[in-house]
Amino acid sequence: MAFSAACRRASSAAVSVSLRALGTREIVRSSALSEPISMRSILSWRHAVGCPNTHSLARFSSLALKKPASDAGLLKVIDFEIKCAEESDHHDRVEEIPEAFPFQIQDDKGMNVITLKRTYQNENIEVVVSMPALVTGEEPENAGEGDNDDEHEKPSQSSLPLGVVMSKKGGPILEFNCTAYPDEVVIDSLSVREKEQAGEDSLAYEGPDFNDLDENLQKAFHKYLELRGVSALNTNFLHEYMINKDSREYLLWLRNLKKFIEK
Repeated sequence: MAFSAACRRASSAAVSVSLRALGTREIVRSSALSEPISMRSILSWRHAVGCPNTHSLARFSSLALKKPASDAGLLKVIDFEIKCAEESDHHDRVEEIPEAFPFQIQDDKGMNVITLKRTYQNENIEVVVSMPALVTGEEPENAGEGDNDDEHEKPSQSSLPLGVVMSKKGGPILEFNCTAYPDEVVIDSLSVREKEQAGEDSLAYEGPDFNDLDENLQKAFHKYLELRGVSALNTNFLHEYMINKDSREYLLWLRNLKKFIEK
């Protein structure tokens, strides 16, 4: 330990002597020239020790920040799409909620669904409404061709997916998956489960296919939903509401996309 300390002291002393000697020579040299060290000397020293050139750094930074030409082209297309979306009649339309509409609407920006909530007697009802599947009314090119014309008797209609959940305090949960058309609400499936079965849905028995139920039972469930507000009268309003929401969300998506490309 003492030997190491002595070595360190000797090395330190040697460095100090060298630095003093170097400093003395620089002072003598500077005094002899009677002028300060020139910028040229400083730059030569920077080059000798490997310091980067400031002009090179600036050039490198500008090249690194320069966007490719394809980005500029993409931004032009996005700007055009934003302009078209802003000129649409749907993106800024405020829907007038009917007076008899029984649900409270929870509409979060950036989401592709809305949630409807209400209580009916001792039931808590929640309806998740997804974006509509739109049909423009244009028939397919091959419509009407073929031997079986029955497939084209009823034209396709725009539809709205609905997920209806009904619960009672301390009781089971009743779930409906529905599709709302302009003139009717179709029940696609029906299930009943206990709240504690949340992690066992794949094993729980959910009942038969809804279309396999007795016709009278099917009609009774349609009436059951209608009394609770899930009816064509209300879903027609929701259809228009979701078309407008889709336009708003698309415009918001385009603007966020532009912000990302510009950065």
